[in-house]
Amino acid sequence: MQTLRTATTMSADAPRPASRNDDKPVAIDVRDLSLTFQTTDAPVVALTNVNLQIKAGEFISLIGPSGCGKTTLMRVMADLEHPTSGSITVNGLSPEQARLARAYGYVFQAPALYPWRSVRRNLMLPLEIMGVPRAERDSRAARYLEMVGLKDFANKFPWQLSGGMQQRVSIARALSFEPKLLLMDEPFGALDEITRDHLNEQLLRLWEQTQKTVIFVTHSIPEAVFLSSRIVVMSPRPGRILEVIDCDLPSDRTLDVRETPEFLAIAHRVRVALRAGHSYDD
Repeated sequence: MQTLRTATTMSADAPRPASRNDDKPVAIDVRDLSLTFQTTDAPVVALTNVNLQIKAGEFISLIGPSGCGKTTLMRVMADLEHPTSGSITVNGLSPEQARLARAYGYVFQAPALYPWRSVRRNLMLPLEIMGVPRAERDSRAARYLEMVGLKDFANKFPWQLSGGMQQRVSIARALSFEPKLLLMDEPFGALDEITRDHLNEQLLRLWEQTQKTVIFVTHSIPEAVFLSSRIVVMSPRPGRILEVIDCDLPSDRTLDVRETPEFLAIAHRVRVALRAGHSYDD
């Protein structure tokens, strides 16, 4: 039986011990980033002094209470929101440059599939917009549908699929234009536990196979621990990074790892960090 090591917990600004990703380039570099929304009532500070470096090939989960800025931070990475101060680069580019270069794929909470297009044609839509030749579109559609286990459903329509299958189409679509970065905003939050477990295993295998950099927003501690190489714990609004926790579990882990003392120890560390940053008087 493979020996597991427990997690390492550190503050966001503390130096991180050497890991298998330390010799890889920085995929996302966030420096002193803050974001304030202007509303009719009063300014709302969504993020404050966020500092984070993510190496290429890491699987990073963002976890924190509702409204803490997890999705907002991801939207800044995707150039869907703009910081009030500070800086961010995505694979060495500004978020706008990364968006225009199609350097990332985005998987939303809902599948966002067009009901009148087949599974295959939903997947190929961004490729059509990009002007990818038809033969290449067909090749990629077949490859990525097989990768997510849906090659036999290529000609079905979204309404003929379960919720979990629809999300797998969304993941395949995000992968189809072959970005280096995958942004995933609670993609499994609306699914039942058994389906969610199955998709967690599939996503982990996909990550191992493609070596993408993945940023994953979740409210689930077990999900974050199972999937991640590191977990970023965020505070209640205004969102800031409380701690970054390494998940030093075997890369070939299965769902059975969730019953091990090492897994439970990491989950406990995440829960303690969340509780430490949460005020129940708010």
